[in-house]
Amino acid sequence: MAPHQALRCCKRAINWVPVLFVNLVVGWSYYAYVVELCVCNYLVVFHAFLMMFLWSYWKTIWSTPASPSQAFSLPRMEKELYEREERAEMQQEILKKVARTLPVYTRMPDGAIRYCKPCQLIKPDRCHHCSTCERCVLKMDHHCPWVNNCIGFSNYKFFILFLTYASLHCLVICATVTQYFIKFWTKKLPDTHAKFHILFLFFVAALFFISIVSLLSYHLWLVGKNRTTIETFSAAVFTSGRDKSGFSLGCSRNMTEVFGDRAKYWILPVFSGQGDGQSFVTRLVHIDPEQANSVLQHNGKRCVRLVSLKQNNGVFRPFCVVNFTP
Repeated sequence: MAPHQALRCCKRAINWVPVLFVNLVVGWSYYAYVVELCVCNYLVVFHAFLMMFLWSYWKTIWSTPASPSQAFSLPRMEKELYEREERAEMQQEILKKVARTLPVYTRMPDGAIRYCKPCQLIKPDRCHHCSTCERCVLKMDHHCPWVNNCIGFSNYKFFILFLTYASLHCLVICATVTQYFIKFWTKKLPDTHAKFHILFLFFVAALFFISIVSLLSYHLWLVGKNRTTIETFSAAVFTSGRDKSGFSLGCSRNMTEVFGDRAKYWILPVFSGQGDGQSFVTRLVHIDPEQANSVLQHNGKRCVRLVSLKQNNGVFRPFCVVNFTP
């Protein structure tokens, strides 16, 4: 095995350490609560939230980050021209020519086409390259070490549910262990090793609850604004300039984009969001339905839903819904 391959394997193994730590904490808390404490009256609620927490957690971990389709790769002729060309301005001309046939409306801060050299493709809107995952991720939010995975279009809902059920799980533990925690400090508990499990269980659950609720609140705010963490720190750049709210269509529609329009699936870690992650409705760009139809079909791209926006008295409103098939 080559040295760089061995180093790469070691790095991948180390990336699983936070996930292992979380699972060890969950395993210990289960033992402390069910075996040592054994609060029979609350075991049903405890196991219900634990099951939903683990389900959404592992869905977040094992969901492969969605990447752009081949429609965003350079055609063979343009790719050869791009690779032979050494002048940056001429390379940009090649990229601009290809980008005209794609629903791409965001740019680099200097106005250049967003191109990923490692993946050799034009980045769709809201797509970013993750150096850890070594791929471009659609609607990338961030790379989370606690799940050893990128959080993006394919698993953002799972991540939100993971935080939600983890918070509820910790809340149940804190609420039901409090009375025993008080007895510990008033020295009314039997002098056994179980009381130390109770002490640490309360502190660990409370600490995790505070940190997770803070993170959950932040991401729910992002969902309501239709923003990613990356876009919060560096606003998306359109031809008209930077705009943090360029993809916001109102709180209700923003929530629907992530959770879908069928309420029965909102609480389950199953994908129910809208769109394909490669094109997004923006209040800043007018999209002609007929032109979009021919462009997307020509590039072999499948767009689940595209809402065209029309300006009316200074306000952009949806006026057409088009379905595309490859």
